[in-house]
Amino acid sequence: MAVSGLIFTCKPHFSLRPPLFHCFHKIRFGSVAAIETLYEPEVVSSSETTDSSHGKNVSGEDSKWPQWKKVNSHDLGISTSNISKPTKKVLNGLKRKGYEVYLVGGCVRDLILKRTPKDFDIITTAELRQVVNAFSRCEIVGRRFPICHVHIGDTTVEVSSFSTSGRKFGRGPSYKLERPAGCNEKDYSRWRNCLQRDFTINGLMFDPYERVIYDYMGGIDDIKKAKVRTVIPANTSFQEDCARILRAIRIAARLGFSFSKETAHFVKNLSCSILRLDKSRLLMEMNYMLAYGSAEASLRLLWKFGLLEILLPFQAAYFVRSGLRRRDKRSNMLLSLFSNLDRLLAPDRPCHSSLWVAILAFHKALSDKSRDPMVVATFGLAVHNGGDIVEAVNIARRINKSHDISFRELSEPQNLENEALTNEVMDLAASVKSAMAMMTDEHFVSQAMSAYPQAPYSDLVFISYALFLKVCQFFECVTRGAEKGFVAKQGSRIDYELLALGNLRELRHTFARVVFDTIYPLNRT
Repeated sequence: MAVSGLIFTCKPHFSLRPPLFHCFHKIRFGSVAAIETLYEPEVVSSSETTDSSHGKNVSGEDSKWPQWKKVNSHDLGISTSNISKPTKKVLNGLKRKGYEVYLVGGCVRDLILKRTPKDFDIITTAELRQVVNAFSRCEIVGRRFPICHVHIGDTTVEVSSFSTSGRKFGRGPSYKLERPAGCNEKDYSRWRNCLQRDFTINGLMFDPYERVIYDYMGGIDDIKKAKVRTVIPANTSFQEDCARILRAIRIAARLGFSFSKETAHFVKNLSCSILRLDKSRLLMEMNYMLAYGSAEASLRLLWKFGLLEILLPFQAAYFVRSGLRRRDKRSNMLLSLFSNLDRLLAPDRPCHSSLWVAILAFHKALSDKSRDPMVVATFGLAVHNGGDIVEAVNIARRINKSHDISFRELSEPQNLENEALTNEVMDLAASVKSAMAMMTDEHFVSQAMSAYPQAPYSDLVFISYALFLKVCQFFECVTRGAEKGFVAKQGSRIDYELLALGNLRELRHTFARVVFDTIYPLNRT
């Protein structure tokens, strides 16, 4: 029987007191010169204490507090057949022992949107030690907020416990929780857990046995509206965990959603807070944005909200030089490269981080000095075949398609002789290596936006030395000559498992495809 109209009778009483916020010396506010501001200043209430009697919701915006709902999963088109087999084994294993189990977070959102979840997260009434006892291959990981990793074949399923996750509310004075009147223990536990989620669209719980989705935060309505909205006031949410700013960008880019007004305001105005994150965490968040099929949209949003000049100043400077405005729908070569990469990837078919870093370095070399399209094509072929320049030149000579003339990075064809063409390819390889060195040097990074004094200052380098070496290995075959024993990939099929692991042959093959699809678009003859 459908229960889509069933609404809980109790409403929560929830108040927040934002913690102190400290800004950082590495960044100064201001818009990039010659670029318009993001939007007109808007009035955002400084008071974030929710008073349900005044009709304010938890995010402080002008709408009623969302009513608690439970919705039949069939009414939303969700079937248990969409849940992965390893996840089902974990759910069934805990259910058979008498514990309650739910799917939580982004996987529920993706199931509603008919998307393939990147992974499935489970929460249970079992204690973590009881979860460990229920499975032969399971361990507890994490100290501050421990969870279980249950290993089913080659898949790892994350399981958290209501008892452990509830401790998050003891971490500081930001939360003042009161148990809603007339609320039973199960609803109270679920509600408390959902309050810990970052965004309303991630604050959903799915009981696959009762076939019911619990929505305490208005997440289903925000999915219908295609909105990314913080569960608690955005000001407080982003100050508590500044990584949520980057997750907001990533989610909006991947889903094609927009931000609520309050969320957009604080994504922009608290952008400097991401400098509190470890470099390894920044690299991880950037990889989620650029390696899973939504890189172009992520770059556009990072630019729109003033984050690109902090994270990737060289690329932000290129956007300024190319005249790309904050809300611009136009494209350029950098965005086209990542758009073509996106066509080959997906949330369940990512690439190794060295591929998108290599594309950034390759493009920087071209933006610093434009090249003959034949030189760029030969370079891509030489990367693909492991450094055999002679073969690359011979294949490039047979190209009879016209290049994309809209890119400033591509100069007029010069009909170069083989020796001159080879020398130009070698020069491009040296420029890519130099670009890679500059992108990982704090001094050069800090100077990237120096021509635009109103731009934020950033000397942030999050690309690790190991990743730097991986990208250098990626390109060094061009200057060193044909690699002994290297066999270029044949055909167009990509082995995504090897691509994610950083297999050199798969990486070079995919890089060459992206380069060719960008220089010689399929719609050109």
